[in-house]
Amino acid sequence: MPARAYWQGQIKLALVSIPVEIYPATKSGAAVSFRQIHEPTGKPIHYEKVVSGVGPVDRDEIFKGFELSKGNYVLLEQDEIEAVKIESRKTLDLVQFVEADAIDVLYYEKPYFVIPADDLAEEAYAVLRDALRQTKKVGLGQLSVRGREQLVSLKPCGRGLVLEVLRYADEVTKAQTYFRGLPDDVADEDMLDLAVSIIDKRTAPFKPEEFHDRYVDALHRLIDKKKKAKGKRIIEEVDDAPIGRKGGNVIDLMAALKKSAGAGGRKTSATPKAPVSKGAPKKAASKRKSA
Repeated sequence: MPARAYWQGQIKLALVSIPVEIYPATKSGAAVSFRQIHEPTGKPIHYEKVVSGVGPVDRDEIFKGFELSKGNYVLLEQDEIEAVKIESRKTLDLVQFVEADAIDVLYYEKPYFVIPADDLAEEAYAVLRDALRQTKKVGLGQLSVRGREQLVSLKPCGRGLVLEVLRYADEVTKAQTYFRGLPDDVADEDMLDLAVSIIDKRTAPFKPEEFHDRYVDALHRLIDKKKKAKGKRIIEEVDDAPIGRKGGNVIDLMAALKKSAGAGGRKTSATPKAPVSKGAPKKAASKRKSA
């Protein structure tokens, strides 16, 4: 458990207050980070804050500006901004309860584990957890932390509770914005049956440990090869042939579905085996076969 909690306070349910601590439920993945390097000298690139026609400027000359119109700004000092920040209140008031499936997935942003702050809080904590589970409801409230007020949901998770930060309505783009122009035609019944059979064959319990970022893995292999090659250029060809493509942009969807449905098990790829490019490294070819 991390040494410091993200938030400490009380969850309030009517007249009942439950002291809790909140900890992040996620952590940064194994991303590969890069720095920009000046190749002739091998030194890292640094950035300076500059003004056009003036050049580099001192940090104490920099203000936050809100653009009213083109080139016209309202300047704010940091202490002015700090003065309007909402006080980090120590109470999360559950003001509403909704059905567990009533919140669209687009609104969920980040999860946190909620635990009782001490032994005395455990009984009330368990009552709230089990009441939410029995009613199949999710609690809603607003959490003030670090000068911001976040919309959050609270729901049971195993022996405990999970708090999830939600996006506000103005942060979510309406689906109709993108989906409105899509045809409302019913899918071909034969194709639909084939697609359903593929889904049925590949249905299994979710095991997140079976999935990993293949791009990050490939970058680590590339870095290792590059280190051993002492700077020699390393390029591997990858053939990303689309499924069922018969030349040009025409896709034989029925043929691709039939081939996929006949392929069988969950681990079998629906993508036809791509031919190995001439001169492509053997390792890259074997990687495509196992993809």
